[in-house]
Order: sequence, then structure tokens, then C-alpha cells
Amino acid sequence: MVVKRVYDNLSTLKAQKENGRTVGMLKWKPPRDYRSLTYNQSGFKLKNTSGRPVLWLSKIGEVPIHLHRDIPENATIKQVTVKQEPTGEWFATFGIDVDEDTPEKPETPEKVVGVDVGILRYAHDTDGYAIESPDFTNERERLERAQRDLSRKEHGSNNWEKQRKVVAERHADLKRKRRDFLHKLSNYYATEYDLVAVEDLDAKGLVELPGNSRNRAGAAWGTFLRMLEYKCECKGTHFIAVNPRGTTKECASCGTETDKPLWVREHSCPSCGFEADRDANAAWNILSRSLKDVGVGHSESTSSETPRVSDVRTRAKLSSTPVETTLPVDTPVSAKRIVETGSHTLKERTASAVSE
Repeated sequence: MVVKRVYDNLSTLKAQKENGRTVGMLKWKPPRDYRSLTYNQSGFKLKNTSGRPVLWLSKIGEVPIHLHRDIPENATIKQVTVKQEPTGEWFATFGIDVDEDTPEKPETPEKVVGVDVGILRYAHDTDGYAIESPDFTNERERLERAQRDLSRKEHGSNNWEKQRKVVAERHADLKRKRRDFLHKLSNYYATEYDLVAVEDLDAKGLVELPGNSRNRAGAAWGTFLRMLEYKCECKGTHFIAVNPRGTTKECASCGTETDKPLWVREHSCPSCGFEADRDANAAWNILSRSLKDVGVGHSESTSSETPRVSDVRTRAKLSSTPVETTLPVDTPVSAKRIVETGSHTLKERTASAVSE
């Protein structure tokens, strides 16, 4: 597996060079920085000794483990990767082959939603929910204090190594909490809907833009979209990524484009008078483009309280006078509710909170 990893890296460099890109040489890691090993097809065995799971590894022996989730009975373990994290903890990742049929995607999705991600509110959807961004202020302050303490230590000393592990633990804590939020939110959309439409964002390019790059990186839009895509695939849900160009400028009611600077958070159409949150308007445009691009049928048996963007535009085109459009009012949903209660109870908890 070590030879395969080197070969894959060299093949990648060769492919980039053939495409005209300037590439350098591989950066060889010293043995102390090589913190993972992979067993492929053989050399490992998962046992249950005296009620406790034990992982047997060739040339190493039996290692007691904490199994985070049960391996499905119909699954075959194909690969085991053992890795040491910067915190000093060791993890074993199992690659399994599961004999399960993926659910078929419905030809006429009935429950559809458009989702627009942002910073002030992490997500706006066409069902009127505005998901608050998780507050990691305390976690970031603890990380900054730990980094300041590390900078005062002599590099390579015992105290420096102890503080380095503290910094790594702060990073790991922030990463786990962010991924927990993203997992639950993406699972909610993949489970509750037949079609989910998002923007095809260049997350890396957005982070590299000048200004506010820290918040863009902390939002982890790319991670959220990747999670949402593979979960939709597992749940049999249509996942549509549309061109993001002009989704905030275009009016969701009549299609008129209006230039708005980033600091303007409200959409007000000078043509038809439609007003909405900037990101909520973008979510409707995303849904409209997805239904047009994917070419699947869409059930028209939707609630009158939440008219689809196609219905709104039809009324706007048939009338030359301004159209009064009633869309769902944004219902703020705290990120803390998603993390504490899990994504499946998002609507129920929000409804009870609003009624109170």
C-alpha cells in the first residue's frame, strides 16, 4: 500500500504535467511524520473477545478498540487503515462492502426544496426555514489562547510538545462540532425531501478571495455539499447542483435582474414589487433552475401556503401589473437545536417554538 500511494502521487503529478501545469517533485516524509498504515484485503481480523471488540493486525497483534458503530451483518471488511491523529489518538477506519440496493429516485418528486448557503444564516430554503450558523466563538477563543501559549514555549522542548497536543485537541474539538452540525443538517434535507437543489459552488475559490476568508473557510460549504450529495445518493433523493451565477440578482417572482452589493441583505424588485430576504430569493431561483435543468416531472399537489416558484412566475408573466406574491416567511432555526435534538426533529421543534 505504501508503494501504491507513491505510485498514485507520481501518476497525479504526471497527469498535471501533461495538462500543461508546472509541477515539482514529491515531498518525502521522514519516518516520524508517517502516521498511517493500511491493510488491504488481508492481514486484519475483527474479533469479539469476552464481549469486547478486538482488532487483530498482522505483525502487531490484538488491539482492544471502542467500536463507534456496529458493522452490518451483510458487510465484508475489505480494508483497514490505522492512523494517528495530531492529538496522539489512534483510529482504525474500516472500508466495507455492503450488499444493499440503493433506493430508486422518484420520477416525479413531490417534496422539493432549494437551499442557499450563506454566512450570517447558514442556509435558507424554499420551505421558509433560515438555519442559523453555529456559534463557535468560545471554541475559537480557547484555540487562540492555546496557540499563544504554544508560541511562548521553546520549540521541541517537553513543554512545547505538551502544549502542541493541547492545540491539536482544540482544533479537533472545533472540527468535531462543525462536522456534527453539517452531518445532521445534510441528513435532514436528504431524508425529508425527494429533490434537493443547491448551488454548484467553487468553495476553494471562494475561500481564496480577499476579505472575510476566515468566515468562508469556517462555514465549510464544500464539506456540507459533499455530505449532502452522498447522503442523497444513499437515500434515493435527487441532488441537483445548478449554476450559481445571478441567483441573488434575479427576482424569484418575475425574473428581473437587479444588482445588489453584498451588504444589502434584502431583495426588493423594482419591476413587480416582490420583497424577500436576499438568500431566500436565491433559494427560490436555485429550485426553479434545478426543476428546469433536471428534466423530471414535478407534482403540482403542493400546499397553497408554500407556492412553488414556477407558480409565482406564471402569475407574473400573465399580468402586466405588479403581482403580490405570498411566500413562506423565514422561520429562524437555531443551530443549537439541530445539534442537540438531531435533524429529524427540525420541523417539530421549530413549530413548537414559534407557537410558544
